[in-house]
Amino acid sequence: VQLQASGGGLVQAGGSLRLSCAASGRTFSSGTIAWFRRAPGKEREFVAVIRWSGGNTFYSDSVRGRFTISRDNAKMTAYLQMNSLTPEDTAVYYCAASGQRVITSELINPNAYAYWGQGTLVTVSS
Repeated sequence: VQLQASGGGLVQAGGSLRLSCAASGRTFSSGTIAWFRRAPGKEREFVAVIRWSGGNTFYSDSVRGRFTISRDNAKMTAYLQMNSLTPEDTAVYYCAASGQRVITSELINPNAYAYWGQGTLVTVSS
C-alpha cells in the first residue's frame, strides 16, 4: 500500500492550497483517511479525517471552518482544501489511512492508521 501526498508549496497568508493523497495497492472502501501535520519544533498534530464510506468528517479546532477534507472513491484520492491560511499552518502535512473503520474515539490518534504518506511541505508567509 502506498499513499502519495502532493500539493504543498509556498503561499501568502490568507491564501489557499489543496493537498491530495492518492492511495494505491488496495482499496479503502470501508476505511478511514486522515491528515496530520508537524510544524517545526512541534509534535505531530491531527488536522482532519474522513471515512471513505459515508464521508463523515471531523476537524481539529484549529482548522475547523477553514479546511475541508473530501475524497473521491473512484480515484482512491483524498483532498484537503486549505483556505485562509496563516503562518501557524506552516508544517509538513501527512496523509494517513486505515483499511478499517476507525472508531470515533481513536480518529485523532496517529497509531490508529497503518499507512502513511511521505509528507508534503506547506509554508505560509506573513
